[in-house]
Amino acid sequence: MKIAVCVKQVPDTWAEKKLKADTSTLDRESADGVLNELDEYAVEQALQLVEANGGEVVIVTMGPERAAETLRKAISMGADAGIHVLDNNLAGSDAIATSAVLAKALEGRDFDLIIFGSESTDARMSVIPAMVAERLGLAQVTFAQKVNVDGTTLTAERVTDYGFDTLSATLPAVVSVVEKINEPRYPSFKGIMAAKKKPVETLTATDLGLDPSVVGAGAAWSAVADFAARPPKPAGVVISDEGSGGTSIADYLTTSKFI
Repeated sequence: MKIAVCVKQVPDTWAEKKLKADTSTLDRESADGVLNELDEYAVEQALQLVEANGGEVVIVTMGPERAAETLRKAISMGADAGIHVLDNNLAGSDAIATSAVLAKALEGRDFDLIIFGSESTDARMSVIPAMVAERLGLAQVTFAQKVNVDGTTLTAERVTDYGFDTLSATLPAVVSVVEKINEPRYPSFKGIMAAKKKPVETLTATDLGLDPSVVGAGAAWSAVADFAARPPKPAGVVISDEGSGGTSIADYLTTSKFI
């Protein structure tokens, strides 16, 4: 079984995020870049499937040069190789362009299964897996909390508002997984050292046969028209209790229409 896992480098969840004044796009240099947390579950699921059925896991990412750190982090969990789509023309690409790039990077490589995390923590759109599946003409099973493969048949439990639906598809297929599916492993020291030597293929948009004019910020179907910095948090109200603290608090809550 040959499995591709698509991952993304995102700003650290705990970092203060801001937009660039000149392009109205996320300033990724202002925060540490980390492996998207929800993609770790996708990597773990791929590794478990290969451990059970045999095969290989290839990590795929699209991003700037420093995204190679994230690629190696995912590989260090136990994957066999990586593909890094690296091209300055891709900066500012929206979901439509990103799905086109990933589909081109994945097609023709005979992957039996393509796995994504349910969403990225910076965009929170959850649309890339479905878009890639549509572009590749493959079955899609999204928001899976359990995945099993038996021969060429994939069975999954898809999370719904009322519980889950059991779905099946014939491989090859595209799957996105939720955080309930497993507990991602930590990279071992041996895995970290081995990841440095595992093959990583670097490609540009031109290598993929994509016209640079259809990707990047200039080709985006959506854009930020305007933005403003979040106003500073107002100072709190300090009430000194000199025997009437309870009354003062009640008056404040009433004035603020909390009660």
